Amino acid sequence: MSGIRGRDTKPEKLIRSELHRRGFRFRLHSKKIPGRPDLVLPKYRAAVFVHGCFLHGHDCPLFRLPGTRRAFWEAKINRNRERDAEVKQAVLAAGWRHLTVWECAFRGGGQGAVARTAEKAARWLRQTSRRIGEIRGARAR
Repeated sequence: MSGIRGRDTKPEKLIRSELHRRGFRFRLHSKKIPGRPDLVLPKYRAAVFVHGCFLHGHDCPLFRLPGTRRAFWEAKINRNRERDAEVKQAVLAAGWRHLTVWECAFRGGGQGAVARTAEKAARWLRQTSRRIGEIRGARAR
């Protein structure tokens, strides 16, 4: 567990790079926003969270509970899911928009998948009328 990074993960760096290339400017891990989002875009009043499918219990092929210490992992992942829901409500209550980008959105298509994911994120960011967004992989259940 100590080797699992909480920030600057590969999916996070990929989306940051692509959004920056598209002209978006952002802050990283702002303490002023509930949940310390991975990216904060003040111009769009948006908070972007990049979630790993395993630790956040996403319903996609990348998530499968381990066979060992099952009770521990169920409790941990369920608490992460609860915390994600709490953070989403706090972000919305603070007047910010909430976008979740799942790790599976980057998988299976090389650099093309990253570019498609970034384009979906850019489209959502420009649509200021949408308060909640989610970008999932093509194979998500």
